[in-house]
Amino acid sequence: MILRRAPRSIALAATAAIGALALSACGGTSSAKGSDGKLDVVASFYPMEFLAAQIGAEHVKITDLTAAGVEPHELELTAKQVGAVQKADAVLYLKGLQPTVDQAVGQSHSKHLVDAAAASPLVDHHLDEGTEEGDGHHHEGPAGDPHIWLDPTRYAAVARSVGAEFAKADPEHAAEYARNTDDLVNKLTALDQQFQDGLRNATTRTFVTSHAAFGYLAEHYGLTQVAINGVDPEAEPTPARLAEVQKAARDNGATTIFFETLVSPKLADTVAKDLGLKTAVLDPLEGIKPPAGGAAADDYLTIMKQNLANLQAALGATS
Repeated sequence: MILRRAPRSIALAATAAIGALALSACGGTSSAKGSDGKLDVVASFYPMEFLAAQIGAEHVKITDLTAAGVEPHELELTAKQVGAVQKADAVLYLKGLQPTVDQAVGQSHSKHLVDAAAASPLVDHHLDEGTEEGDGHHHEGPAGDPHIWLDPTRYAAVARSVGAEFAKADPEHAAEYARNTDDLVNKLTALDQQFQDGLRNATTRTFVTSHAAFGYLAEHYGLTQVAINGVDPEAEPTPARLAEVQKAARDNGATTIFFETLVSPKLADTVAKDLGLKTAVLDPLEGIKPPAGGAAADDYLTIMKQNLANLQAALGATS
């Protein structure tokens, strides 16, 4: 479950304004497009934005609700963003991950919604264990681990749902959406094979990370994730949990404590120092920092390949 408490309520646009944004339909086959001839697509955070861009290409105009470099779990929408959701031709999101997005989607007139959790049902990886918020109280969130995009095979299932929905929204370009979907699925299939091959001969199959985002990745590739925190990357772990993590690291010959890019590495640094281990990045791809100094931008595929390289180094796997 998501451990963060739901953000404060947001003010939604006036009912009269919402009604004016309703999409027209003609026999159920007309395209839902903006005035520029492109599908107006809203993506709730980076993994959804990447799919929209790869599959929609030049036929879509994308609004990403979570800015680059911003941790998405506690997103609070502005009135302008709420309006964007409500008037979008298509909305891509993961129900339960960002409650304010869910609220806006519930008020939306879009007929073309893609919930990633419906395309690839969530699994409970017990992410609330060992944190101060894992206290037996209910915290609003999805009924399971939301990080399905970190398993390329699950992400491919979501991609197919996006492609199918774009084709419904814009039948004129359905063949192109189908080709783009197939191209992306082929890339994700190749990435999956790289992970299968690259981790096959690891000397240890347990890795330690500050954020329990990698349950699907671990499950799919036969690894064990030991997380300092649950799904909330900024929660405070209990002393008992820290002791469990230290024991697991020692017992399994861990060499590295992984941290992520959008949250302070202080906790991972502290645990690593206590154990005499290294630190390295394992990126959950919830958002991507803007490139510095004019460098080429990374994307889902390049960062996942770097994740693989970092896991191989930590687990003693050879290419």
